[in-house]
Amino acid sequence: MRIPEITPEIALQRLAHGAALIDVREAHERAGGMAEGARGIANGELQADPGAHLPRTDQDILLICQTGRRSVVAAQALLAAGYANVASVAGGTVAWRAQGLPLVQPLTSAEDRDFYDRYARHLLLPQVGEAGQRQLQRSRVLVLGAGGLGSPAGFYLAAAGVGQLRFVDDDRVERSNLHRQIVHTEASVGTLKVDSARERLLALNPSLKVEAIAERATSSNIDALMDGVDVVLDGSDNFPLRYLLNDACIKHAKPLVYAAIERFDGQVSVFDAGRQRGVAPCYRCLFPQPPPPEFAPNCSEAGVLGVLPGLAGILQATEVLKLLLGIGEPLTGRLLRFDALAMRFRETRLSPDPQCAVCGPGVEFPGYIDYAAFCAGR
Repeated sequence: MRIPEITPEIALQRLAHGAALIDVREAHERAGGMAEGARGIANGELQADPGAHLPRTDQDILLICQTGRRSVVAAQALLAAGYANVASVAGGTVAWRAQGLPLVQPLTSAEDRDFYDRYARHLLLPQVGEAGQRQLQRSRVLVLGAGGLGSPAGFYLAAAGVGQLRFVDDDRVERSNLHRQIVHTEASVGTLKVDSARERLLALNPSLKVEAIAERATSSNIDALMDGVDVVLDGSDNFPLRYLLNDACIKHAKPLVYAAIERFDGQVSVFDAGRQRGVAPCYRCLFPQPPPPEFAPNCSEAGVLGVLPGLAGILQATEVLKLLLGIGEPLTGRLLRFDALAMRFRETRLSPDPQCAVCGPGVEFPGYIDYAAFCAGR
């Protein structure tokens, strides 16, 4: 049966004569303004139990959404449920606003209005929605390193609304950092990187909690740094820290989002052996032994194209968000490599090593070691 569609002016007249006007948009959409006199009941909620909201099946019911499409669908569902007098407002709230008809702002707190405005595009995604965005808001991510990788990753995690970011880095900003470590500015030179990062990220999103820990991660403090975090992002630039993070993530059963860059090349993966023993590999499964120091130069020795850590850091931020939301297919068991000069991406499948000394099935955590000595071959 074809659903009657009426103009906003007629809807306003019928509302004055006792019709029920129902705004079937989601709460975050209604926060931007809704037709005066309308009741907000999300489409899914209305269809799940129409009788709880509209007990009279003979009532004059008008449905309105953003542009008039969802209200037609909702009206069809009500007709199928036995409601006899249902119509949809053509053009929805957009047409209502364009014709200068009265709008009201729902009674929401300033905090909720900021939430709905700031994350409006996330909230439209079925894979995120309000529930997912609230989950991000409750999440805590450890970002080890506020440099080339931590800068872009931190920016996007802050913008995406990850509620708590714990940055750990004992370095200070140098002018040579600025061509790639975009969270810092000229005014930051000489300051602690974690303090500079905290200031910039709170300027971007003041609702976050950003912890600035000006320490070097070591075997003695890594457990405290891991406390309460949901995901760990590896923004380090040396092998001892990578092995330390890997082992800590296995001990605490947290996913580790890894990246490494050099000159024009990069690689990204997710190591989740702590939660998926015998199924997912860890960093040691990929690199059982570190390479000799002369074959593992850092950026200060080998150089790096300034945009390269940005590309890797954004990929890391993407993986962190997927893990926090439980969506998509993380890079678990896959190593993504890219060559920026050729702009080519290659994927290598990674398998867990059943003989791995740290993540092998049934292996008890052996404890932390002297990672500097281990990587130096001593």
